[in-house]
Amino acid sequence: MRGFLVHTIQNENFLVLPQKCLYWENQKTLLLSDLHLGKSGHFRKNGIGIPQNIFKEDMQQLLSLIQYFKPKYVLIIGDFFHSHANKEHDFFLRWKKGIAYVNFQLVLGNHDVLNEQWYRDAGISLYEEKLILNQFCFMHDADISALPGNSYTFCGHIHPAVKLSGAGKQSLTLPCFYFSKYHAVLPAFGNFTGTHIVSPKKNDSVYIIAENKVMKIM
Repeated sequence: MRGFLVHTIQNENFLVLPQKCLYWENQKTLLLSDLHLGKSGHFRKNGIGIPQNIFKEDMQQLLSLIQYFKPKYVLIIGDFFHSHANKEHDFFLRWKKGIAYVNFQLVLGNHDVLNEQWYRDAGISLYEEKLILNQFCFMHDADISALPGNSYTFCGHIHPAVKLSGAGKQSLTLPCFYFSKYHAVLPAFGNFTGTHIVSPKKNDSVYIIAENKVMKIM
């Protein structure tokens, strides 16, 4: 798999992937956030003709990552699903049977509203507020002013992006990974999501995703 860069945090290497997720080498774990599975189906149920291929492309991309890296864990930092159950959720259950050897872990986000029994039946381990592994904390929507003092925190929720300006008043908004000294914000994995412009500070690290490549701009 090409186009990735390596970001090191507390002596641990994380591959920054153009597929808008991280691979934690030492723990054999794919880290991602904000898939919002079932969102397109939710819109269709409400009369808005969003094509289903958006959902299928997200699932195929995740499957390709699993087949390539062969992770032991897939850790989703919130908003795995978008809303209550629909046909796309049923598709996910059938899809997951083919990779039953992978352990799925979910730190619940504000959109993860399915019944807990559904997650258990799907073989997904749940964490309500946060998950702490070694020196790292994983939360969906982290209060930056109250981060755990002894842990580096990974979060999602805001779908970070940066706006790049060029000549002739041209501009381009691109999803990004945002790393500060104490926390990181992952881009939304799902393709049917919006973005929020972030304002990096001095000494922060930002990786943009463009044309299936990751590029560090700070």
